[in-house]
Amino acid sequence: MDVPLSPTGAVVPPADRDEWIGLTTQPLPVGAATDWAVLPRCGAVVLFSGTVRDHAPGRHDVTAIDYEVYEEHAGPKLAAIAREMRARWPDVGRVVLLHRVGHVPVGESSVVVVVSAPHRREAFDAARFGIDTLKSSVPIWKREIWEGGSRWGVDAQDIEPTGAAPSGGATRGGG
Repeated sequence: MDVPLSPTGAVVPPADRDEWIGLTTQPLPVGAATDWAVLPRCGAVVLFSGTVRDHAPGRHDVTAIDYEVYEEHAGPKLAAIAREMRARWPDVGRVVLLHRVGHVPVGESSVVVVVSAPHRREAFDAARFGIDTLKSSVPIWKREIWEGGSRWGVDAQDIEPTGAAPSGGATRGGG
């Protein structure tokens, strides 16, 4: 489920729907996603951007993360998360669920969740549900990279059904 790209290769929002979901190897358009989510009827926009950090359990020299995805299942899972967000918070305006795959250097965003809604509580609640459910139900794995080595993330968790309320705790990468 790749996201649309401009002629220059930048990730661009859809023009014909209120969900922008997908996977891409390109840098994530954090500002554009936030701007796209703004609607006249929505007074709140919440953004979560998970960035690659320079450390991991037992390591303080991480330089990047390589993300791998089971694409045939990831796209439908992302769409199911957006549907569940709308079922739980019917007034939600626009929803962005984007995840980067491939090589992502320290400091760059690996996942972006943006939600607009008429009021802040539902925007925050829906965005929190979005990132927590994405992390617990979408089959994306990370391999931490450092000079001279790499290893798969040690904070993996079992994949849960999309509609399950996330329990918090460990994540599989990207914030």
